[in-house]
Amino acid sequence: MSRIGKQPIELPSQVDITLDEQTITVKGPLGQLSLVARPNITIRKDGNVLYVERVDETRQSRSLHGLTRTLVANMCEGVSKGFVKNLELVGVGYRGQVNGTKLVLQLGYSHPVELDIPEGLTVAVEQNTKVSVKGANKQTVGDFSALIRSKRPPEPYKGKGVRYAGEVLRRKAGKSGKK
Repeated sequence: MSRIGKQPIELPSQVDITLDEQTITVKGPLGQLSLVARPNITIRKDGNVLYVERVDETRQSRSLHGLTRTLVANMCEGVSKGFVKNLELVGVGYRGQVNGTKLVLQLGYSHPVELDIPEGLTVAVEQNTKVSVKGANKQTVGDFSALIRSKRPPEPYKGKGVRYAGEVLRRKAGKSGKK
């Protein structure tokens, strides 16, 4: 039995769940998310608790059991609280700003880097160097944060680049001087 899959999901009070065959729809104050579960996974609601169960003991069913439970739990948490990723722009002249539905970053290139903000996400820039990505879908928040970071990953010598807040970099020593 999957240790994660057998744990019940407690539903927050402001979350409304609709089960329709293999489709689960979660509505909350921050939006609406839906997931189509695989046929060998069943989801049942008992009062204010959700249970994710597998139909048979095949290898695929066992591997999807914990995954489906985690996805449903993340949907419930996302529409009630939301997810946030914070990034820092480290370097001389590195800054960002939001223009409508675009995030414009100055990352030391000869041109600004413009990124379209996906539907359902809110991006805020504070002090020109702190970017926060907020949204209800955990995967979308993580993917967009990784896209921002990929435009200028932190380098190991001076630490310049885009990094997650609190990320620890392994620094390297530069050239050694004359002996």
